[in-house]
Amino acid sequence: MVSCSTSHLFKFKHVLNILATRIEKAEEVASDRSNADEDACSKLWAVYLGEAEKYDGELVAGWKDDMSDLVVFSSLYSSVLTAFIIESYRTLQPDSGVLTVSLLTQISQQLAAAANGTTVPFQTPNDFQPDSSSVICNLLWFLALVLALTCSLLAIFVQQWTRDFKQKTTLRPSPVLRAKIFMYSYFGMRKFGMHAVVDLIPFLLHISLLLFFVGLVEFLIPVNKTVQYLMSSFLAVYALVYLLLTFLPIIYLDAPFRTPLSR
Repeated sequence: MVSCSTSHLFKFKHVLNILATRIEKAEEVASDRSNADEDACSKLWAVYLGEAEKYDGELVAGWKDDMSDLVVFSSLYSSVLTAFIIESYRTLQPDSGVLTVSLLTQISQQLAAAANGTTVPFQTPNDFQPDSSSVICNLLWFLALVLALTCSLLAIFVQQWTRDFKQKTTLRPSPVLRAKIFMYSYFGMRKFGMHAVVDLIPFLLHISLLLFFVGLVEFLIPVNKTVQYLMSSFLAVYALVYLLLTFLPIIYLDAPFRTPLSR
């Protein structure tokens, strides 16, 4: 009986050893498969990261360069526009020189009348009313200045946003984390319409330029008709060329010309 029990116990231990060996091998195989899956996943994310850095990096760099050019142009344009506004807003106020001459003329007439023993009634100056061309000109130029400054501010914002995007996507050393941050940030830009904001800035600047040219024509109406007609002709040609550049890529898909309205 003792020998039989010993034999059964020996067989049971042998079976346990075999099971333990097989479990260890299965765990090793599972670990190898897990490591292989992690390596494949890391390689996949690394490939995605390379493509994302290439596409998104070029996109963000292009935005940053465009915004830098827009900031410089809108700053210079705002300076020129401010100089015109300083000259034009005076037409919205009464001319102190004209009032002084009018008062001196009336005083002279009253003195002459007093010397002759007669009286001249005092005439109060009429209320000042700016002409319509001055009002329209200043209205258009102030709107153009507001749009130009808005473009500068939005361009600075876009530069900051692109800088933050590049910083967020380069902080992590792990390719997997960087790829996930790239994907998360890019879909965030798509979700909140950053592309539309970037396209809106040059469109607003073009509107500002159009308002400036129309206001310039209005400014020249009381100054000189010949110059006003010349500027009107130039503005008509400018509008025609702009419309041509807008609709040409819509008709001909291979046309390289574009405006913000063509996109």
